[in-house]
Amino acid sequence: MSKRLFVGGLPYSLTNEELQEIFSKIGAVVSCNIITDKFTGRSKGFAFVEMEKEEDTKKAIETLNDTEVGGRKITVSEARPPKERN
Repeated sequence: MSKRLFVGGLPYSLTNEELQEIFSKIGAVVSCNIITDKFTGRSKGFAFVEMEKEEDTKKAIETLNDTEVGGRKITVSEARPPKERN
C-alpha cells in the first residue's frame, strides 16, 4: 500500500494546515497539498496527503473515509500513480 492518500469532497475554505491537523490525529503527516485552480487560486475540493507510515495510511482510510468535515462528506482512499502525459 502506498503512503499517499487522495482526499476528495473537501470544503473549499479548508486550508492545508487544517487538513494536516485532521490527519495528524491519525499519525505523522509528511506532506499535505490541497489542489488549487492555477488561475483563481481557489481550492478544487481535493487534496493529497502523504503519511509517514503505511499503517497510518490504512488507519486514516478506515477512520476518515465517509466522515464529515466542514459540512461536507469526504472521501479518503489510496492515491493512484499519476498518468503519463504525452
